[in-house]
Amino acid sequence: MTQYEHTCMIRGDGGSTVRAVLDRICDKWTLLVVATLDEGRLRFGELHRHIPGISQRMLTLTLRNLQRDGLVSRTAHAEVPPRVEYALTDLGRSLIPPALALAGWAVEHNARIQASRAAYDGG
Repeated sequence: MTQYEHTCMIRGDGGSTVRAVLDRICDKWTLLVVATLDEGRLRFGELHRHIPGISQRMLTLTLRNLQRDGLVSRTAHAEVPPRVEYALTDLGRSLIPPALALAGWAVEHNARIQASRAAYDGG
């Protein structure tokens, strides 16, 4: 049995467990939100300012999905005006090391990937 089969297929679910989790954490915004929250507890507006290009709607959806999956906690304070803060849970913090490893790999190999794309595209 290969390492892939042992890791991804051992449950007998055809890899659906791994695909479901990767679908969530490998979308366009999730890792950026998680990495930003690694700095600590932040309000929605602070998160929005720290993540260039994300719309308020996409940030809202991403935070809801992360909260649903148990990676982010949402704390609403009974104040006027209302104050809501987001923070990583222990589970969310456990995602930081593999995310950093993946980001490091991407940075380290970016030039080779770009050269390969250019060669493939004929340029």
